[in-house]
Amino acid sequence: MDYSAFFKRQLQTLRSDGRYRVFADIERRAGAFPAAKGRCAHGERDITVWCSNDYLGMGQHPAVLAAMHEAIDKSGAGAGGTRNISGTSHYHVLLEQELADLHDKEAALLFTSGYVSNWASLSTLAASLPCCTVLSDANNHASIIEGLRHARADVRIFAHNDPEDLDCRLRNLAPEAPKIVVFESVYSMDGDIAPIAEICDVAKAHNALTYLDEVHAVGLYGPRGAGIAAREGLIHRIDILEGTLAKAFGVIGGYIAASADLCDFIRSFASGFIFTTALPPPVAAAALTSVRHLKKDDASRIKLHSRVLALRKALDSAGIPHLDNDSHVVPVLVGDPVECKWICDTLVEEYGIYVQPINYPTVPKGTERLRLTPSPLHSDSDIAELTHALGKIWTTSPKCFKSRPSATVGHLTG
Repeated sequence: MDYSAFFKRQLQTLRSDGRYRVFADIERRAGAFPAAKGRCAHGERDITVWCSNDYLGMGQHPAVLAAMHEAIDKSGAGAGGTRNISGTSHYHVLLEQELADLHDKEAALLFTSGYVSNWASLSTLAASLPCCTVLSDANNHASIIEGLRHARADVRIFAHNDPEDLDCRLRNLAPEAPKIVVFESVYSMDGDIAPIAEICDVAKAHNALTYLDEVHAVGLYGPRGAGIAAREGLIHRIDILEGTLAKAFGVIGGYIAASADLCDFIRSFASGFIFTTALPPPVAAAALTSVRHLKKDDASRIKLHSRVLALRKALDSAGIPHLDNDSHVVPVLVGDPVECKWICDTLVEEYGIYVQPINYPTVPKGTERLRLTPSPLHSDSDIAELTHALGKIWTTSPKCFKSRPSATVGHLTG
């Protein structure tokens, strides 16, 4: 077999389909978020970032940076091993205690990323519980899908955010058999929010564990930034809450918060935890400071949501179609992968605005989009410049109008 030819053919198919991904070479400016420096074939230029998951700019917060510097001076750069072999620092212990307190759970367990926390926890739980069946929302993240695939458990997909469909599927299972209902609070691409209370009602009626992914909600919603479940007074109904330190908290890492026994079980049996080097102590120290800060910083959350409303109003005024939801995620729908990339290239090259095209397989074909994530640090002028640029692009590209996705992916505005 000509291996090189095979790889080239597969890559060419991606390019032909408009799905080939190109990394944006950017240099974030500490203390100046969302400003950055972008590098491309045309050279360097100043850009404004509109697609970061560092939703509150905590990755450049002075207190977070100071904590990381202090930990480097005290402990050095790396952890030195797995958590079981010399890799557990006091920063890890304190951070897990802080996260357990944030979510009003007995314990928390750290992982190297949110992807790993889902993959390791779900694969271990679903594989270990005898004859376990997992009910997974149709729109769940790739990390959830991969974890369940690795578990080789009986997985049944229920319609997105549909408690009635979930109930129908659970009714077909033996009442005494182990079951896990896995869903997210804020879905990252459409920005819609799960009916958590109704899903919990169904799960508990069938004696199923509830596993809630809150990676796009922690830090942003609820008392002390504990997430959507906490905002709705439902945290006590969630058996396992999964979150990340890489989005609103601005650093890196993932975690689960649950009962002490469940966390100890995952700690003791999950290969994705046992055989992975621990988070570097400076990273844990920075995350610890960020979590503590956001427990008290309601002002940043309030400002974020006000910026979201301002952006949506500006998009409406400019006639730009966007998906209506109750979260901080603002998807601008294009519906064509080539056009989506062209729009993003034009934004950065002509206007200094960086947005990443979101294409298949991240979203279904025909629903390609720009995923805008305003932060408290985006100014009125930033919003005006973005909507002006998009408005110019929309008027010069008739295809944008012809290729709007249908409203089956959600309610369109604009």
